[in-house]
Amino acid sequence: MYSKATIAGHPLHVMLIPYPIACYTGTLVGFAVYAANGNQFWLNLAIALNIVGVGSALLAALPGATDWAFGIPRNSAAKTVGLGHAALNVLALALFASSLGLYADNWNDTGVNPTAGLGLSAAGLACTLVAGALGWMLTQDYHIGIRLTPAQAVDENTVQQTRVAHLRQNRAA
Repeated sequence: MYSKATIAGHPLHVMLIPYPIACYTGTLVGFAVYAANGNQFWLNLAIALNIVGVGSALLAALPGATDWAFGIPRNSAAKTVGLGHAALNVLALALFASSLGLYADNWNDTGVNPTAGLGLSAAGLACTLVAGALGWMLTQDYHIGIRLTPAQAVDENTVQQTRVAHLRQNRAA
């Protein structure tokens, strides 16, 4: 299955996901360094990266949802893996958005307690890492977002038909 949301033949979702991943990671680092040294710069950096991370995650979710809804065959294992991938990313987004809600007004506040930011961003980044593993599985195991050659497409269809026949046999037994 090739991606349904593309620019010049390149999958949009894959192009956009590095931004929230980098920003989420930077948010956690910013909170950690702020917790260690109390320098306001690091809290401000964490807040700014959190804003960009949440915004870019929302942007990356649009083509991802399009690919999942319109590109992955119904009742396939890839559809289930894609749903898990999406759910973990939505959970990560909610955790980072919660952190943002707690800290967005603390640009110039000294002595802000970073504990909630550390916890929420660590949990959010953990969700992102597991979601990334599922995204990798979608690409590597199910060839989601991969443009196949004609010969590969024939092989892919043959494998898919064999899987479906095997599943039907197991259900009948």
